[in-house]
Amino acid sequence: MSTFLSPTSQPTAALRRADGSAIRILVVDDEASLTDLMKMALRYEGWEVRTAGTGRAALEVAREFRPDAIVLDIMLPDLDGMSVLRRLRGDGDDVPVLFLTAKDALDERIAGLTAGGDDYVTKPFSLEEVVARLRSLIRRSTLTAASDGPIRAVGDLTLDEDSHEVTRAGVAIELTATEYELLRFLMRNPRRVLSKAQILDRVWSYDFEGKASVVELYISYLRKKIDAGREPMIHTVRGAGYLLKPAGIPG
Repeated sequence: MSTFLSPTSQPTAALRRADGSAIRILVVDDEASLTDLMKMALRYEGWEVRTAGTGRAALEVAREFRPDAIVLDIMLPDLDGMSVLRRLRGDGDDVPVLFLTAKDALDERIAGLTAGGDDYVTKPFSLEEVVARLRSLIRRSTLTAASDGPIRAVGDLTLDEDSHEVTRAGVAIELTATEYELLRFLMRNPRRVLSKAQILDRVWSYDFEGKASVVELYISYLRKKIDAGREPMIHTVRGAGYLLKPAGIPG
């Protein structure tokens, strides 16, 4: 079972929304004891927390509460977590989602990420780990205070670190929080080969089993959005990693 954050431990620097209000988290799990523990831990961070025990309840709360991130169990008594996420994405809601799963299987992890999830933890887990993962996801999202970085440009591809807007040849490109963070890392290192290990460390900030396939999955997502129908900018260097360079530039 998960462990609980000690009330005597020192909280990390407060993370708040861009307007200064408390971060909103929705926790979805049918185990009441688990949601109660998570609610206590997340409130200790100064965040506002709502809970739901079924998939349908989660959809109702998400639409009314407008959370900044969702902790979502894959196994629920009615709609499973991936079905809940697909409905949210179908409604145009790109809220970051941290999946909870009781199965330590790579195919389920990949399925969750493929469905549009941003990260996952496997039960049993520590609440400290959940908080750390959520903080990382929230920092990537556009709902928190804007970063102080400039507009970045590689060829006809631009990324505004203040607004999180991405365009190529003037056409807006919609990215999930994780896709955005991956692209930003690539654009901060143009024409530099980045290994899968470097990408994992920077974008996901932790190591986990089956890591190579997750990087490959998200690179493929970016290619579909950045390179589809255009001269490619994202390149694979066999046995070394990936690099981003302006279209039409050799080497």
